[in-house]
Amino acid sequence: MAAENPEQKATAAEYSSPALPKVSVIVPARNEQRNIAASLASLLQQGEETEILVADDNSEDRTAAIVSEFCSEYPNVKLVSVPPLPEGWLGKNHAIHAAVQQSRGEWLLFTDADTRHEPGKLPEMIRWAETVGLDWVSLSPSQQVESWWEKAVIPLVYRQLAKLYPYERVNDPASALAAANGQFILVKRAVYFALGGHEAVRDAILEDVELARRAKQAGYRLWFGPGQGIVSTRMYQRFTEMWEGWTKNLYLLYHRDSGALSRAAIELVCRHILPVAAGVVLPFAGPAGAWVALASWAYVAREQIIYRRALRREGNGDAAPWRVAGAALVCLLLANSLWRYRSGKGIVWKGRHYRAAA
Repeated sequence: MAAENPEQKATAAEYSSPALPKVSVIVPARNEQRNIAASLASLLQQGEETEILVADDNSEDRTAAIVSEFCSEYPNVKLVSVPPLPEGWLGKNHAIHAAVQQSRGEWLLFTDADTRHEPGKLPEMIRWAETVGLDWVSLSPSQQVESWWEKAVIPLVYRQLAKLYPYERVNDPASALAAANGQFILVKRAVYFALGGHEAVRDAILEDVELARRAKQAGYRLWFGPGQGIVSTRMYQRFTEMWEGWTKNLYLLYHRDSGALSRAAIELVCRHILPVAAGVVLPFAGPAGAWVALASWAYVAREQIIYRRALRREGNGDAAPWRVAGAALVCLLLANSLWRYRSGKGIVWKGRHYRAAA
């Protein structure tokens, strides 16, 4: 709650200035009682020029009540009650749109209720963006993984996405490739409204990538990079949430290309699963099989070392032992995402069902 951690508190006097805020933080929240207090506590450490608007998207838990307690203590926190979802809108896009209308900041930060922001880093990011002349900054947060299935899936998915959306190509004005992570998008207010805001992408499931694409096509300066030391998140605390979340996103992240999804699954099987299977089975196939099995185990060891080193740089080295299980789960997620979109079964997210056009 708002008063439980005095080290994360700030006095109301710090937020009493009538001056316009430098940045308005928009947090869409639907049934986020597990996350919202810690997220707000971290956002309150971003300085007195920060306005925080939480868009309560018809939550059925205590999300609104928790935010209201913060509002009573901190004048710069505001609860926005989102109207019922209109036809043609997705929930998150509508919630953000409703909150933006009440914002006043020169910059807008779109972030999620499950994010944690390091003290003072948001003002630093704004100063840096203004110094180098950026219109749009997006960060890929550090991923906090705790359960075995989080350790298996999350780091491996992000390794795949790094190949699909390399930072250097996204940040190259000459490249058409655009990407963003909706957990941290910092954009100039004027640029956001010039793009039409979330109303322009009202039915987009990957609204962050679509807005980034529009911004890049319009000639604005974008930057996308890692968020280590600035923002972190634990995306999913339940397996069903993770399953629904990546099912919703993977087909779209692979550009609706069934061939690309199939190739990714084949690569995962050949690189991570088949060598282990060969090492287990082939020793029983005679001397030649034993030698192939030995070579397979050598390859597995090499891949494991490479993977562990990569994850250590991201702060998730303890997730490396789950590489093979992760490859199997990611293959299943790729297949499920492809099937949900191509079959017209639709996508379920946050208790809502959306049509999924192939």
